[in-house]
Amino acid sequence: MSEAPQTRVYQTRATSTDTFGRVLVSARDQHLIADGPVQNGCPGEAIGPGELFLSGVAACGVELIQVLARQQDVPLRSVTASIEAMQDRNAPVRPDVSLFNSVRIRFELGGVTPDQGKSLVDLFKGR
Repeated sequence: MSEAPQTRVYQTRATSTDTFGRVLVSARDQHLIADGPVQNGCPGEAIGPGELFLSGVAACGVELIQVLARQQDVPLRSVTASIEAMQDRNAPVRPDVSLFNSVRIRFELGGVTPDQGKSLVDLFKGR
């Protein structure tokens, strides 16, 4: 079995549409629509950029915990990640960039003991 390459390259593309604030997002042959928030005069109907960003973090966490469980030979049946972020524009973390003030991720793991679950989440946090 050959070893997986250590360098990974990820590419996505975002393109404006005929609707102000609506964006076509593409990765490989997969596509989705994203909307900016209504506060910016955008439709706010589809998933927003901040939600897409947080979804990527949550998806990474779920996938990585599955991989770690397999590597540790832990009988993981299921993983759910819930993520929530808060941004307070009146109390910016830094004045020069737009950042979340807080981000919290919660994992629910099925098929493992509390100790096994804690170990998997600790391994995830160390990555």
